[in-house]
Amino acid sequence: MNLSFRELEVFRHVIEAGGVTAAAARLRISQPAVSRMLRQTEARIGFPLFTRVRKRLLPTPEARALFAVTANAFAALDAVNRLTESLREGRAGTLKIATVAALASGVVGDTIQRFRADRPEVAVLLHVSPAHQVVNLVADHQVDLGAIIGATGDAAVRTIELGSHGLGCLLPLGHRLCAQETVSLGDLARETLICPGLQYQTGAQLSVAFEQARMPFRIAIESALASVAGALVRRGAGVAVLDGFGLIAAGGADLETRPLDLPVRNTACLVESRHRPLSRLALEFRRCLREVVG
Repeated sequence: MNLSFRELEVFRHVIEAGGVTAAAARLRISQPAVSRMLRQTEARIGFPLFTRVRKRLLPTPEARALFAVTANAFAALDAVNRLTESLREGRAGTLKIATVAALASGVVGDTIQRFRADRPEVAVLLHVSPAHQVVNLVADHQVDLGAIIGATGDAAVRTIELGSHGLGCLLPLGHRLCAQETVSLGDLARETLICPGLQYQTGAQLSVAFEQARMPFRIAIESALASVAGALVRRGAGVAVLDGFGLIAAGGADLETRPLDLPVRNTACLVESRHRPLSRLALEFRRCLREVVG
């Protein structure tokens, strides 16, 4: 004979409270209602749950054996209820984000810090990949959200523009180009160049620009990571060219930036699946990201 949840709940509170009156107060029902449910439960299962000794209800050995099992069940249920409340309020769970390197150490990293400051119990799993892989991860539902620089033609996802920047140069303090307001391709042609490779948007844009200007183009050190490019510039390895988001991520008080005199702009985009709704955590992260970029 199966016991109902309500029967188990009444049984649990009578044992924990030590009597019908206290259990009724916990359950916010009348004492006769508790007594009646106990009698009905005992009649259904075919054995007594309590014996009365000197006006006190004492659990039978069978009741104690049953309570040991129900205690674990109610503990699990309490854990489910707590988790449900945390999920409803966006304070628990796991969020999976994929992004390109230029955004990972910049605006996405800043967003993660802000997001988790109010949600320390949330785990964030960050994948750093080229843009096409970020799009694939979102389309295949392996991550909740993606962030890339540039557009995508994948029909399985939609993009939301976050902001755009032109290209710029990252320079060590005292470099000769710091005296200029902008940097031209001719200026770069005489420098040791650090930038993403041709498979990345910034590298491809530079290659096209140099080709159109009929000037030789050579990347001395390829790095898609803005933080690595910044470290190389600090060590005097060369001059870095990054999009504006990479400049934000790599810059610091010991470096200077100058805009590159090119009519190109790179747009950061949020990538979402068209076929799966966002979780509450993903919606909150999206809101935080837009605030950080904005």
